[in-house]
Amino acid sequence: MTSTLTRKEDGEGSVQVKQDPTAQIQEGALVIAVYGKGGIGKSTTSSNLSAAFSKLGKKVLQIGCDPKHDSTFTLTHKMVPTVIDILEEVDFHSEELRPEDFMFKGFNGVMCVESGGPPAGTGCGGYVTGQTVKLLKEHHLLEDTDVVIFDVLGDVVCGGFAAPLQHANYCLIVTANDFDSIFAMNRIVAAINAKAKNYKVRLGGVIANRSAELDQIEKFNEKTGLKTMAHFRNVDAIRRSRLKKCTIFEMDSEEEGVVEVQNEYLSLAQKMIDNVEPLEAEPLKDREIFDLLGFD
Repeated sequence: MTSTLTRKEDGEGSVQVKQDPTAQIQEGALVIAVYGKGGIGKSTTSSNLSAAFSKLGKKVLQIGCDPKHDSTFTLTHKMVPTVIDILEEVDFHSEELRPEDFMFKGFNGVMCVESGGPPAGTGCGGYVTGQTVKLLKEHHLLEDTDVVIFDVLGDVVCGGFAAPLQHANYCLIVTANDFDSIFAMNRIVAAINAKAKNYKVRLGGVIANRSAELDQIEKFNEKTGLKTMAHFRNVDAIRRSRLKKCTIFEMDSEEEGVVEVQNEYLSLAQKMIDNVEPLEAEPLKDREIFDLLGFD
């Protein structure tokens, strides 16, 4: 008598978004998912990292996975239409769309897509991510791409917004040197470990953002097995670049801190290109983080 092995559900005792197995991003592209506490600067980080990859000669696609569709405006200098809105206009007949309906060229040739999403409290962000990847594949828009960056809404606490992890090679976690950001990072590590059981995604490392010091981040890294890949201090030029609706690479190089920030992004991009070693990290229990962080 023989038995058939079936793939387990994602996570333990959870119901997660099922993606079309044919809608996977092809081997060859470096696919990065950027996560972190809400408001920590994921979109700023993603857009500047996309720009850095393009500066290194890579063909880059950035996919914003947030109903607010504000991931790519510093690259395109405008708020672009979302995939879900465009699909609704054609009653979800994707064959009626052209690439220029939902994909827009940004700074230094970076291609930009905003997935969009359902109205608050009414639907699943993971479904929209799946539809976006499916649409890109249908139009053969991933075949000539070197780097794909998913910029994802908030913390990973549900299957919907964990969906980009089903496509990614690496996850980068953006955090600050404070309790709340690191507490959220711990939950993200747990989510990535759960996804890694069934998918290729692995931890790439930590991006310290808006932080003068790294003491709390490094304390957490040492306990869990994480590694800081880049460190961005609270440079005012970064804040003003968002207000000017441009990347840090379009800011005046004479302004304080601009060149240093540009170089840090270029260094991070080069580390990822050089096949960064995946990290094996173990999340802490909530009580352990509480006891670990802070001052005596």
